[in-house]
Amino acid sequence: MTNTKIFEMSFATVYPLYVKKAERKGRTKTEVDQIICWLTGFTQQQLMAQLQAEHSFREFFAVAPEINPDTKLIKGVVCGVRVEEIEDPLMQKIRYLDKLIDELAKGKTMEKILRK
Repeated sequence: MTNTKIFEMSFATVYPLYVKKAERKGRTKTEVDQIICWLTGFTQQQLMAQLQAEHSFREFFAVAPEINPDTKLIKGVVCGVRVEEIEDPLMQKIRYLDKLIDELAKGKTMEKILRK
């Protein structure tokens, strides 16, 4: 996995795509935000500040308060790659987020998505 262009992409640019994907499947922006906050440890206010700052994915995850320890429970395939086997820590975090948004769009309950 050598494509690192996404590392420098603005998180604020991709965020509306996450929301749009969720809303197309009858889910909400609030649920997307809840997933992002669960994964990163950001509060809702901190997440909004990150969106306004237009940080890259690299910067976004670098300043995240704490990646949820339950990410080890996230399993499955995103973009043809098993998320639990991704070696690059930053790419793995990005793909964890992709996987969680996919699960939301596929209709999983928030309880299952957040590994409760």
